[in-house]
Amino acid sequence: MSKTKAHHRYRLKPTEQYPKGEIVKGTTTVTGGQLAWNKNVLMRWANRMGLKGIDSNKYADDKAGIGTLAHAHITNDLLGKDTDTSDYTKNQIAAAKNSVASFVRWWRQHDCETPLFVEEPLVSEQYRYGGTADIYWKVDGVLELTDLKTGGIWPEHFVQVGGGYVQLLTENGHKVERVRILSIPRTKDEEFSDVILPDSDKYWQVFEHCLALHELKKRF
Repeated sequence: MSKTKAHHRYRLKPTEQYPKGEIVKGTTTVTGGQLAWNKNVLMRWANRMGLKGIDSNKYADDKAGIGTLAHAHITNDLLGKDTDTSDYTKNQIAAAKNSVASFVRWWRQHDCETPLFVEEPLVSEQYRYGGTADIYWKVDGVLELTDLKTGGIWPEHFVQVGGGYVQLLTENGHKVERVRILSIPRTKDEEFSDVILPDSDKYWQVFEHCLALHELKKRF
């Protein structure tokens, strides 16, 4: 299994002009390309790492690998699939297991039914973008979209999940009664976070503006 999550190509329904379906942007591209609300925080972090003599890029890549593996373990376990760890170091494998353990502790505290789907690519024909929802299931009797993050929860995630993903599910006929973001720690200095997003259309409003900006940038 690759340390980098494979990029999924999202396509609209086939047309005469695009027999295979026109390729459209993904949710992460939309928010990541337009929002930089945590940029200053990341710059200060990189500066502190540099002052300590630590290569921030290598450090971030290592932690990203742990996060990718932890995410794969959780989603594959829910699907009843094995996870290939051959592309990871022993330290990354051990750290990912700790991340999974934190998810399992949360899972045992809730009534989680069999997921309706896991890692499901969805496309919005109306707004011309796509995205892959992590877990859609009933948690404590409520239809919920659960999104997994590593490395903390940032404001951009609220827009991505509460705006972009909710629209994708709703447009494709999946009712969303609650949205939850779980941040699973990779190291001892990170904390487990369980955030339920309040009902609000402001996340979609921001995401829709990001879509418009994305299209405007293509004209330059």
